[in-house]
Amino acid sequence: MPEKKPAKGGSASGRKKDILVVEDDQFLVKVYMSKLKKEGYDVRIAYDGNEGIAEVEKKKPDIILLDLILPGMDGFEVLKKIKEKANLNKVPIIILSNLGQSEDIKRGEELGADDYFVKANTSLSAIIEKIEQYIK
Repeated sequence: MPEKKPAKGGSASGRKKDILVVEDDQFLVKVYMSKLKKEGYDVRIAYDGNEGIAEVEKKKPDIILLDLILPGMDGFEVLKKIKEKANLNKVPIIILSNLGQSEDIKRGEELGADDYFVKANTSLSAIIEKIEQYIK
């Protein structure tokens, strides 16, 4: 009998993969949420850094999409705090930011980001492909 492959966004157990999007731009939140849900993922949203930390601690996501320019606590600080926690430091974090200077990218990598995309230069399909690589 052939092996049953999970649908996109799902797992072999049938559980939908949980994505936490930490983003304060309402328009981008709607775009990300619509596309990710259409792909079969469960999506949670945090609109600022403090809310992002609270959501991660409430329920460990399968992956985090993280903006850097956020109200309250910026994305670099969110990344640092998550990576310092032993129970959360293995969660893949993809930075999605308009900060595209090499020092910003380097700082994100040094703090433990698994990937870094400049929003203006990245298609939604490229982000989906990257998500699928991390949470297969």
